[in-house]
Amino acid sequence: MKNFLRQAKKNRRKLRLQAYTRARKYEKEYNEADRELISKRRQARNQGQFFVEPEPKIAIVVRIRGIMGVSPKVKKILRLLRLRQLHNATFVKMTPPMAKMLKLVEPYIAYGYPNLKTVRSIIYKRGYASVRAQRLRIVDNDIIKKTS
Repeated sequence: MKNFLRQAKKNRRKLRLQAYTRARKYEKEYNEADRELISKRRQARNQGQFFVEPEPKIAIVVRIRGIMGVSPKVKKILRLLRLRQLHNATFVKMTPPMAKMLKLVEPYIAYGYPNLKTVRSIIYKRGYASVRAQRLRIVDNDIIKKTS
């Protein structure tokens, strides 16, 4: 029994170290991307040109109004976006068809482009994973690791 506990402790330490190094690598990557954007903005300003920001990849959509007397098309789009109740929110991938859908239901929703910190905090606070037809709260990476 002691050997098993000792081995489990060693494995946990190893996994923590791997997670830490992976997080450092991602943080470095994000910081480099931010620095690159800043340098491109400065370069464009110094040359008297304009810099067009890259399009965001995801958006967070929140339902802000009810659907009394709404057309069936708008109801269907809200259902497709999984916004069945007031104050529900979902992440959506920003593609041209998605942008058109958001434009159609704009009076009933609010949407914006979140940063990394916001995405992380929302997922840790309210995130659920579907594992074998069960809805499990995301409390650590083990749930994700076992299902992927």
